[in-house]
Amino acid sequence: MQHQAKALDIIHEEHRALAAMLNGMRTIAMGIRDGRIKVDFSLYADMIRYMEEVPEKLHHPKENEYLFARLRLRTAEANPILVRLETEHQAGHQRIHTLRAALENYRAVGDTGFAGFFAALNNYVADEWQHMNTEEHEVFPLARKHLLPEDWKIIEAAFTANDNPWQGRRGEYEALFSKIVNMAPAPVGLGAAS
Repeated sequence: MQHQAKALDIIHEEHRALAAMLNGMRTIAMGIRDGRIKVDFSLYADMIRYMEEVPEKLHHPKENEYLFARLRLRTAEANPILVRLETEHQAGHQRIHTLRAALENYRAVGDTGFAGFFAALNNYVADEWQHMNTEEHEVFPLARKHLLPEDWKIIEAAFTANDNPWQGRRGEYEALFSKIVNMAPAPVGLGAAS
């Protein structure tokens, strides 16, 4: 039970960190929409880069290779959910590309591009929220039910090896995260309100 709890806690904490970034992106966009915040294209480009680097390259592959793979070994009951989630993981790079393209269009055309960016951002955030909720409310219970202690030990070791993926090994993501927090206006970050 100790390995199960620790493994799921790590994944849940990674989801919480991802949710914080998503909420920040959306809160800033609503401030821009409402005229309270001036757009900072560099900040958004950094936030999108962070989403591409951390969840897409570190978090999702670990879920596929360890949590999902171990669950497949123990039960077919999870297969339909796992297929859907893995498909969503594969589509992640395309969804990031769509969001980045909408940001670049907004930067190129000015205020008239905001609506397209806002729609792309809202779609991206909604998809990520639905994805994480499916993992936590459908996959986690199946994992608790079917995985064996040795499975949990392997999963825990894999996710613990991430260090803190939101900071990154040797600090490569920590610097980006700090930059985002320092640039983002309150209440999202520490930067001055626009």
